[in-house]
Amino acid sequence: MNKKRFSNYSLILLAVLGLVALSGCSQILELNPPTETATPTAIELGDYGGYQIVERYPHDPGCYTQGLIYRDGYFYESCGLYGGSSLRKVEPESGEVLQEIELGDQYFAEGLMELDGLLYQLTWQEGTAFVYDLESFENVGQFSYSTEGWGLTSDGSGLILSDGSNKLFWADPDSGFIHNETLVTWKDQPIEYLNELEYVNGDIYANIYLSDQIAIIDPETGLVSTMLDMGGLRPEENQAITGEVLNGIAYDPETNRLFVTGKHWKWLYEIRLIPISQPELPTETPLPSATPPLPVDLRP
Repeated sequence: MNKKRFSNYSLILLAVLGLVALSGCSQILELNPPTETATPTAIELGDYGGYQIVERYPHDPGCYTQGLIYRDGYFYESCGLYGGSSLRKVEPESGEVLQEIELGDQYFAEGLMELDGLLYQLTWQEGTAFVYDLESFENVGQFSYSTEGWGLTSDGSGLILSDGSNKLFWADPDSGFIHNETLVTWKDQPIEYLNELEYVNGDIYANIYLSDQIAIIDPETGLVSTMLDMGGLRPEENQAITGEVLNGIAYDPETNRLFVTGKHWKWLYEIRLIPISQPELPTETPLPSATPPLPVDLRP
């Protein structure tokens, strides 16, 4: 066989082998198609939202919860009442208090927030915010403010606080100087009693004091986009005690988890939000289509 004919046979053989290989690859691809990861989409809640319980964690019923955040695997909690106010670091699974610093009996602790490695804790009528190191709980400063202190959160640059009215205040974290305020409304009516706050994906979640509701607020406009109905979470033993209501919202941005609890509750819940139709929205003070009068505050 001459070299030319051998060369032609070689080319034909290579072509046949190539077709066989391509056919095999095609069959493998058909048997093992590439997997595609679905991109999660944000839930459009509409005017009203509800919840599903994902997990339940033990919570110290001795804590009159006024502020709650989640950082690096731990809950940080502000417990209120005169003579019983404190700042705590809590292990979620067991509910064990790992660190705690108590406030003087003259202080009623309120909202809590972390910003740039510092914990900021409001007080109710004392006009004083305490600043602590996140790791050591060392008190590293304090500042005064002119409103009552209720809820506290942050947009990552400054502090945002509530005072029980329908206003949100933007405050400088160094001086406490309030440089902006926003009026909160829902369906063209003011929403008062804004209490514990949490900044979640560009929105502000606010407990409405003495109710089972959480308002989701656009921080720029003050408009409530969704009213969440958390009815059914309040433990039976807290039902008859005025004030022992839903209060405490924490968010874990790394896993997109949302947590809620209440004052003197024995449970802290991880929840998933779901859209619902218009609920009855039961509450101790009817949810306002117009702002109701503030009930008598029975806090000691």
